[in-house]
Amino acid sequence: WVFRGRNGSLVKIIWHDGLGMSLYSKRLERGKFIWPSAKNGVVSLTSSQLACLLDGVDWRNPQYSWRPQSAG
Repeated sequence: WVFRGRNGSLVKIIWHDGLGMSLYSKRLERGKFIWPSAKNGVVSLTSSQLACLLDGVDWRNPQYSWRPQSAG
């Protein structure tokens, strides 16, 4: 399960691997996660779309919108 924060810069993922559940979260420093449009209140993502979403890439036009100057 993947959940989006109210302002669009936060994503939370609940993952079950057969032994237990894990909660992962990711927040973008700048910009928002790009989501596909909902059909019947449900958004379906392919694995490629999810990978782009978590990298902060607009999957409709795959280009990095912003890269941090330094990491640490």
